[in-house]
Amino acid sequence: MRIVLCYPVEQRHIERIQAAAPELEVVDAGQERIAELLPTADIYCGHAKVPVPWPETVSAGRLQWIQSSAAGMDHCLTPEVIASSITVSSASGVLADQVADHTLALLLGLLRSIPQFVEAQKKREFIRLPTRDLCGSTVGIVGFGANGRRLADVLAPFKTRIIATDYYPRDKPKTVDTLMPHDALHQLLPQCDVVILTAPLNDQTRGMIAAEQLGLMKPGAVLVNVARGPLVVESDLVDALESGHLGGAAVDVTEIEPLPVESRLWDAPSTLITPHVGGQKASRIDDMTDLLCLNLQRFADGKSPLNLVDKRLGFPTPEDSLRGYLKGR
Repeated sequence: MRIVLCYPVEQRHIERIQAAAPELEVVDAGQERIAELLPTADIYCGHAKVPVPWPETVSAGRLQWIQSSAAGMDHCLTPEVIASSITVSSASGVLADQVADHTLALLLGLLRSIPQFVEAQKKREFIRLPTRDLCGSTVGIVGFGANGRRLADVLAPFKTRIIATDYYPRDKPKTVDTLMPHDALHQLLPQCDVVILTAPLNDQTRGMIAAEQLGLMKPGAVLVNVARGPLVVESDLVDALESGHLGGAAVDVTEIEPLPVESRLWDAPSTLITPHVGGQKASRIDDMTDLLCLNLQRFADGKSPLNLVDKRLGFPTPEDSLRGYLKGR
């Protein structure tokens, strides 16, 4: 059996994977060879950022299991994969700390007018500008999986009132005031000073924040997207920023990546943009390899992998999540 890798491993990671599953042939395809080697895999671990032949791979009938090295699953949940018997698991929760760090950096930077102060610094201008408060605000988290729950932990000490929506609105932590179903977005938006998107991208969530939803937000509210760009209709977001209805936006993800130079979003007022770096972490590859090796042992034992994805939804159920596993230890 062959496991094909497509995440930036070093030789020490390959050796660790080989030690965890000595019966497997371990092949590091990288982005350069993944399109060629994916159809030859029995197990695939990674996140292909180049076009790959999913229809041919599925029809070949060899691939048994996909272990994504990302939390978002839109890169591999094609119609062919969804309809197949291939097991799929995600990296949900592996990078939750870093996503929370980055979200906090974006949010505080936006609220405390840091971009404007940086521009003034470049001009050697010592000018006081208005700032806004995170403390005491109402924060809405849309998508209360591993990243959303970690954000609630981080934001609670700021004396925020936190409300959230989720597909599985249960197991509400003390940090959250109200946890509502995923279809209660229209109830959440009008209450919030800050709305943070941490939902997965699927057919139900694509374009979930458009003109209608933006219109429901408080005048002057702030939108933060650290999930997937296509959750938001970008032209509607720019319209809401240019009209002054929204007080700002911070995005680590955009509808098209890289963000085209002609995009209106670059010049939108009160906007912070980072190039999809929320999951960056010094030990990212080590941690991903840890999860893969743990799941390889479960695979060998005939058990379902941790973070087993419901392919129709694009994310794990709470019972199958890494978070649930760690909580039960």
